[in-house]
Amino acid sequence: MNPNRALAQGLVTCLSCYQLLHLPAGASSGCCVRCGARVYGRVERSLMLTWALVITGALLLIPANILPVTTVIYLGSGEPSTIISGVFQLYHAGLWGIALIVFVASIAVPVMKLVGLTILLIQAQWLPPRNPVQSMKLYRLVAAIGRWSLLDLFMISILVALVDMGLIARVEAGPGSTAFATVVVVTMLAVRAFDPRLIWDAVERQSVSPSAAAPTGGDAYG
Repeated sequence: MNPNRALAQGLVTCLSCYQLLHLPAGASSGCCVRCGARVYGRVERSLMLTWALVITGALLLIPANILPVTTVIYLGSGEPSTIISGVFQLYHAGLWGIALIVFVASIAVPVMKLVGLTILLIQAQWLPPRNPVQSMKLYRLVAAIGRWSLLDLFMISILVALVDMGLIARVEAGPGSTAFATVVVVTMLAVRAFDPRLIWDAVERQSVSPSAAAPTGGDAYG
C-alpha cells in the first residue's frame, strides 16, 4: 500500500457525515466522533456481499416479471396482469405517459442498477477502470436512480386503496409485486454494501503491478 495514502496513515472518512477520522494504530474500524456511525478503512467483505445481493436481485427479477403483479376484479371476474402486460395495456388505452413511467420504474431502473453494479464489481475485482472518475459517476447514478423503483409499488398501493367497490370492483396485489418489492430492497442494500473506494484500490494495484490487479483470498472482498 502506498504510504502516502490516507488509509496507510490511519485516516478514514465517515460515509454518513463525511467527517475525517484517525483510526487507532492497528484498528480497521471505529466510531465517528461526530455522528456515532461505524467507520471502516474498507467495508468488510464488501465485494462478496454485493455479489450475493446482485445475484439475488437478478434471480428475483424473473418471478417479478413473470408472475402477476395485480388482478383487477370487476363484477366477480378479472384477469391478472404482469408488469409487461400492464405496460402494453396502459399504452393501448392511450395512457402512454403512465405506461412509460411504469416501464422505467419497474423494468428499466432495476435492470440498470443490476448491470451498473455488476460493472463496478468487475472493475473492483478483476478489471480496474482506465478512468475511475467515470466509475464513480456510474456508482452515484446507480445510487440515485434506486429510489425511483419504489414509484411502481406506490402506484399499486394507491390503486388498491382507491379501487375498492366491494363486490363490484377491486384490485388485488399479486405475488409478482412481492417479488418486485424484494428486488427493490435487495438492490438498495447492494448499493449500500458496495464500497466505491475499492475501485481506487484496484487502480492503485494495477499501477503498482499489472499482475496484482486481481486480488486473491480475503483481499478480494474488501
